[in-house]
Amino acid sequence: MAITIEPVPLGDPRIRTFVRVPWLLHHGDPHWTPPLRADLLGSRVLGMTGLLTPRHPYHEHAEVTHFIARDGRRPVGRVSAAVNRRINEQERVKRGHFGFFETSDRYEVTERLLDAAREWLSTHGMEAMRGPGGYTNATHEPHQAVLVDGFDTPPTVELTHNPPFYGAHLERYGLRKVKDYHAYWVDIDAAPLERVGRLVDRFRERRKIETRPLELSQIRREVDDVVTIYNEAWASNWGFLPLTEDEAEAMAAVLKIVADPGLMRFAYVGGELAAVLGALPDPNVPLRPRWNRLLDSDPVRVARLLATKRRIPVIRLMFFGIRPRFRRAGIDAVLYHEVLQYALARRYRFCEPSMLLEDNDLVLRASRSMGGHRYKTWRVYEMPIES
Repeated sequence: MAITIEPVPLGDPRIRTFVRVPWLLHHGDPHWTPPLRADLLGSRVLGMTGLLTPRHPYHEHAEVTHFIARDGRRPVGRVSAAVNRRINEQERVKRGHFGFFETSDRYEVTERLLDAAREWLSTHGMEAMRGPGGYTNATHEPHQAVLVDGFDTPPTVELTHNPPFYGAHLERYGLRKVKDYHAYWVDIDAAPLERVGRLVDRFRERRKIETRPLELSQIRREVDDVVTIYNEAWASNWGFLPLTEDEAEAMAAVLKIVADPGLMRFAYVGGELAAVLGALPDPNVPLRPRWNRLLDSDPVRVARLLATKRRIPVIRLMFFGIRPRFRRAGIDAVLYHEVLQYALARRYRFCEPSMLLEDNDLVLRASRSMGGHRYKTWRVYEMPIES
């Protein structure tokens, strides 16, 4: 049958089908791991306001819509289109974004979906289209980009996994690379902690660097410190958008559930807040689908996470920021070393620093110095709307 495209505006009940599409497309894939449905649809029980609901604060500064591709009645793909006013005002551009991108191996599905997103963005006055992402490609938004290398291992939390043909489809459509992100893999047992430790001692003494772990009892204050550092340290990075108060609240709620305080550390120089390194036990390990309706329900997946979160062997190093005036003082080595030492003592086995911008030499070099090797790459694409 011919492929049809079904528009699904924000607030439409069919958004549940939109959320279900990747479950159908990736059924049985041992590496694909979805977010909780509550992340997207919300849940009173879990206290979550879903991103795809009108109540979510994201929609105060954006216009969005969604499309489902069908082959007859069967969903075979999906995509969103979004105009984020904060991004466009900050960068002084007229750029729209496509996201939540899922497709079949039939190129026609990809073409029809991107045509629909591009036409919608054109009617909203946009001159370029970038993606895929969540709704957009702001650095701190989850589920960024399309995987183009590293298909043989599962993703860690908030990262995407897809078949190899996704990138080929996007390039066939006319989209071109605008930026790559990398992930590194560190075997904690094999990390050169003793050698790096000698350097760390010298850095700590010479620069008067002091550190401390996260205090969960003061989580809101701690998140405010993370936001302070993020909004300075990432300000010149590609894709940066300042974190808002609502986003800080959401971060605090997540950290209460999954954080291991020893994996998140702040650094001070002369008593002044200088840097933060944040790693989390990877929730994707217990959240991986069992391909059983009951076992894949949100309550069961959350219960599995809570029951096993202290036995998860993988940590994801999600954010690492140094305020500009404190860079190149060895703080990166100090924080890396401390977190890996703690992880080793707590029997974590592997650490994944990600997503790292391809041109962020400081963080890439630090990841390699801890014995890491690059094992995944994601790509963001862009094209003119009228191309």
